[in-house]
Formats: sequence, structure tokens, C-alpha cells
Amino acid sequence: MASAETAAEHERILREIESTDTNCIGPTLRSVYDGQEHGLFMDKLEGRIRNHDREIEKMCNHHFQGFVDSITELLKVRGEAQKLKCQVTETNQKLQNDGKEVCLLTSMDELRQCRLQQRNIATTIDKLTHCLPGTNIGPSKVQKKYYPALRTLEQLEESCLPQAGSYRFCGIMSENIPRLRTHIRDVSMSDLKDFLESIRKHSDKIGETAMKQCCSSVQVMCLSLTHIILQIPGAQDLVDFSPVYRCLHIYTVLGARDTFENYYRKQRRKQARLVLQPHSNMHETLEGYRRYFNQIVGFFVVEDHILHTTQGLVNRAYVEELWELALSKTIAALRTHSVFAFICFLFLTEMDIIHPLSSPVSLQGYGFPVNQLFDMLLEMRDQYGEILLKKWNQSFRQILDQDNYSPIPVASPEEYQRIAGQFPFQDPELDKMPFPKKLPFSEFVPKVYSQLKEFIYACLKYSEDLHLSSTEIDDMIRKSTNLLLTRTLSHCLQYAIKKKNVGLAELVQIIINTTHLEQSCHYLEEFISNITNVPPDTINATKLYGTSTFKDARHAAEEEIYTNLNQKIDQFLQLADYDWTAAQGGAQASDYLSDLIAFLCSTFAVFTHLPGKVAQTACMSACKHLSTSLLQLLLEGDVRQVSMGALQQFNVDVKECERFARAGPVPGFQGDTLLLAFIDLRQLLDLFTQWDWSTYLADYGRPTCKYLRVNPQTALTLLEKMKDTSRKNNMFAQFRKNERDKQKLIDTVVKQLRNLIATNQA
Repeated sequence: MASAETAAEHERILREIESTDTNCIGPTLRSVYDGQEHGLFMDKLEGRIRNHDREIEKMCNHHFQGFVDSITELLKVRGEAQKLKCQVTETNQKLQNDGKEVCLLTSMDELRQCRLQQRNIATTIDKLTHCLPGTNIGPSKVQKKYYPALRTLEQLEESCLPQAGSYRFCGIMSENIPRLRTHIRDVSMSDLKDFLESIRKHSDKIGETAMKQCCSSVQVMCLSLTHIILQIPGAQDLVDFSPVYRCLHIYTVLGARDTFENYYRKQRRKQARLVLQPHSNMHETLEGYRRYFNQIVGFFVVEDHILHTTQGLVNRAYVEELWELALSKTIAALRTHSVFAFICFLFLTEMDIIHPLSSPVSLQGYGFPVNQLFDMLLEMRDQYGEILLKKWNQSFRQILDQDNYSPIPVASPEEYQRIAGQFPFQDPELDKMPFPKKLPFSEFVPKVYSQLKEFIYACLKYSEDLHLSSTEIDDMIRKSTNLLLTRTLSHCLQYAIKKKNVGLAELVQIIINTTHLEQSCHYLEEFISNITNVPPDTINATKLYGTSTFKDARHAAEEEIYTNLNQKIDQFLQLADYDWTAAQGGAQASDYLSDLIAFLCSTFAVFTHLPGKVAQTACMSACKHLSTSLLQLLLEGDVRQVSMGALQQFNVDVKECERFARAGPVPGFQGDTLLLAFIDLRQLLDLFTQWDWSTYLADYGRPTCKYLRVNPQTALTLLEKMKDTSRKNNMFAQFRKNERDKQKLIDTVVKQLRNLIATNQA
């Protein structure tokens, strides 16, 4: 039986070897060598090999005769192929010999065709020579050269095309010449329209540059406006007059110069009316009036240039017509709109072109009555002041936005003197320190002080030659300066204090800066007195409100510091993670509280340059807020139970706060004054950790009570949370007698506290 199974297994292995890929035979052969019949399997394998050899031999014998027959036929085909090759070679040689005669005939025909082409080419060259003047004219030759193009078209029409002959393309070109003239005229007119639009856009810039050139030298006033525009740097970059000259020449060649002149003058009259029409919002800013007058001057600069550089396009009568139009508009405005007249005078005086009474080129020279203008200027002081306030508001905002809110580093005596020249600062202790050193205030202090002086100069400039007394000028300047201080500068400082992302360091620097600006107010008083020659102690003299302005800003910054400190403390408290059911407290303060104390220490170190009262108030406020927040954290509704271990950990954290307060983070506190911020927490925790209820209940209400700051309701709330912890433990009944007594004591104290609260409410 075993022999039959072995034979069957060997048969299966042989079939698997015959049908399986060579790479997969390994496992099969391994099974043979693992067995005991290795020799028997080898005999069986050799027998199987002999069987396959016999089958292969039979198959080869069966197909051998067919292979022999195929070889025999292939030998016969080779002989026939050799004969065919010889026949093809003989045929090719015969064809080569016969084709020589045909090639000779073909070459002669090609020569004849070549001679004919040469004759035709010569004839064509002769004809094209007469047509070249016309065919050479194309877009590449006349692009943006319209006037030469017109001359070329005239030459083409009169000489070139008649010489070329009556070809079809000549007729087509003759028909297109009028259309080309029309196209050139239209394109040049389009360029002219672009030119008119360009000068309309750039007239204010041209006028501004021309006015500055007029102011730069008295001799320039004697030159024509043509010379002025030629002296303007970059004027030709702003205005390209070539479209005007080009269009004028084209219309002249086409015989339509009158049409062009009428069109140009009509369009410029329209632009003149637009330029002379004041904008609706022009009165809001001084820049609006400046731009308006610049446009008027720029308009006449361009027209005067055209007058002197073209022959008859515009004449003196046309320019005078426009000038009369401008004068009529301006005079009407002067007579009916006092604001317009005021700004006109202001603009001209600011540009130093005219100055009433004192300048040789005065308003009387232009035929205007100055007495009424003086009266009007006195009435317009408030509006002028508003314009100045808007301008200085932008200056203050820019100074505050660009300031780095850091003390100014001074590396040399020259730099120190430069800053001292901008801002009156005196500090004997700082003077003794070697260079480099730092001034306590930041850059915006000397900049703001300089801007205040510039504003005073601007007010003084307005009042010059208005027949005002020194007292009136002094009063006007002081009132305007007070508006600048109490409204403009105050609002800017409030904006800088209240804007987002203002850090404590920036607020501290603002307090330091406003302190120094407040101390400089008496220097401003002296400055005004010096330029108006009015003593500051004059009766009824207006006093500057700078001190109150800077005090208000400083108080706002102080309140913002207190608010920011409290917000930072709240952010740290959000990280608190007490285990209110802990069985035992830790020996060290919580991580969040250690980080908070480190933050407060570093913050109060920055307060060294602040006034002592500010730093002390900030420190006391922060400690009170921390104490109140910790108490709220202990009593909040989400905390339903508090174990004695959790209370011990909380007590460790409060001791860390008291250690911080006792260390004196800010100098100036007497004794343990800062510790009073945590007195409520300390008495409450002592009451619970020492379990001194008998003393509390016996002495409650007495001024000398040990736990005077412990509110009964607060104690009851915390005690009920500890009572819940004891009940949920469910183990008091099984513990020692003292634990059961403690639970009874808690119940007794709770009842007494409730009675005490009810008595107080009654």
C-alpha cells in the first residue's frame, strides 16, 4: 500500500515538473529530497526522460522528409534568381544607352526656355524702373510722417504714375490717393484730440512749475511765457506740441487751414470755461484751490507757447479774448464769493507772487481795492484756521504712525545739540553721562514740538499787514494754537492710544512723551510772546491749554495700561487647570501663575521711567485684579466641589502672589501696602486651612475680628463645595470618629452661616 502511494506521489511530482515554470520547481524537488525514496524517484525520472526522447525522435523522423524537399526547392530557386539578375543588368545597360539621345534634346529645350525668361526679365525691369517711385511709397515710409506723406502723394499723382503707364495697379493707386489724404487728415486730427486731452490733464502741473519758476527769480517775471515753459525742467516731457504743428501743416497743405484754426480755438474755449469753473468741493482744502489756480496758469502758458511758435494759429486778439474771459470769471467770483477771493489772495501770497502793501507787485497794481479785502480776511480767520487744523491733523497722524516709541539714541554731542535745538530739553544728570546715551522721549516729541512752532508761524503769516495790533495778533495766535492743542493734537494722541495692537511699552513711552511735552508748554508761551512782542503776563492774555491737553492724553494712556494689564492677567488665568478633587496639594506654585508673575516682573521693570504714582497705581490695580480674579475662579459655578488638597494648592499659589507683592516690584509702597490687595483671599484661605470657625463665628461683626474681610456668603459658598466633596466620598460613616465629628461640624457651621446671613439681610 505504501509503495502504491509513493508511486502515485512520484507521478504527481513528475507531472508538476513537466507543467510548472522552471523558477517554481525548487519547492517540488525539495519535497523529493526530504523523503526516503530518492533513488526510486530518480529511476522513475530517467524512465520518463527516455519516453520523451523516443517521442522527440519519432517527431523528427516524421518531418525530416519535408525538410529535405524544402532544401531541394530552395536550391532550384537560387539558380533561377541568378538568371533573372543577369537579365535585369542587360536591360539596364540598354536603357542607359538609349537615354543619352533623349537627354540631349531636353537640354536644348531648357536652354530655349531660359533665353525666353531672360528677355522677359529685361523687359520687366525696364517697366518697373518707371514704376519704382510709386511702389516705394508704403506705410513703413510714411508712418507718423504725415506731412512728408502728403508731399509724396502729390509727387506720385503728378509725375510717377503718368510715367509708369496705364497699368491696372496705377489706376488703383490713383483711386486710393484721395482716400489716403483723408486718412492722413483724420489721423492727424485724432493726434490733436489726444494732445488737447493731454494738456487738459497736465495743465495743473504745468501751471505749478511755471509759478515756481516765476517765484524763483524776479528776472523771470520779465520773460514771456514761452521762455518760462522752455525753462521748466521736464516740461517737454509733460507736453508734446508736435501734434499741433503736424496737424497745422497737414491742413495747410490740404487747403483747410481755416477749418483747423476754427476747430482748435473752439475746443480751447470749451476747455477754458471748464478750467475757470471752480469745483464743488474746492473750498474744503487748500490743495483744491492751489490746483485750481495751477490749471488756469497752465492753460495760458500753453496758449502763449502756441502763440509764439505758430504762425497765425492763435493771434493776440484770441489770447486777449480768453484772458478777458478769465478776468471776468475771476472778478465775478471776487465780487460775489468772499471765500474764493480769500483763497485767491492766500494762494498768491503763499506763492510769494503778491503781498498787499509791502510787495511791489501788489493787488493795487492789478486794480483791486485792498481795504475791503482786508476786512474780508479778518472775517475769514476761522475758516483759514480750520484749513490749517486739517493740514496739521495729517502731519500729527503721520508723525505718530511713523514713530518707533523708543528712547532716542544719541551717539555724539553734535547729535545731542541738534535735538536740543528742536526741543527745549534740560536734564543735568543726563548731561553728565558719557556718549552714547539715550534721551527718555521718542522721536515724536521734537517733531510734534516743531510742528507746533510751524503752526504758530503759519498763523503769524496770515496776520501780517492786516492792520492788527500786536495784542490782537497775539490773541489770534493763542486761540488758534489752543484749538490745535485741545482738538487736533488731542484727538491724534487719543487715536494713537486707542488703536489696536498698542503694547504696554508703547503706552509707557506715550506717557513719558506727553510728560515732556507738558513741561515744554511754557516755552511755547515764551515763543509766542517773542514773535508778537506781547509779554505773557499781560492782562486778559489768553493762556495756552497745552498742559491740560497732555495731562488728558497721559491719563488716557494710564487707563489703557491698566486695562491692558488686566487683559493680560485674564489671558494667563485662562490657562489655570486646577484639580479641584485632589487629595493633596503640591509644594510649588502652578505653572500658569509662575509665568504670570514673571510677566508682571518684566512689565513693571519697564515702568522705571514713569512717574512714581503711575507705576504704583498700575501695580496696585494689577494685584487687585489678580486677587479678585483668583477669588472668582475659586467660587465660580462650574467648580461644584473643592477638596482640601485643591484648597492647599490654591493657597500655595496665593502665597506666591504675596511673595511677589512683598518683593516690591515697583518702588514707593510703604511697608506691606501692596499685600492689602490679597487680604480678602488670605483671610478666607486661613479660615479654611486652619479650620478656625469658632473664632470667625464668635468675633463676626467686631472691628478687631481676625477674619474681618471674609464675607459670610463667600464662606458659605466655598464650605458647601467642600461639604459636597465629603458627601460624595461616601466613606465618612466608615472612618474614625473624628472624621464623623468633622462632618457634623461642617453641617453645624453651614447652619450657623445661613442664620448669620439671614440676620444680616433682616
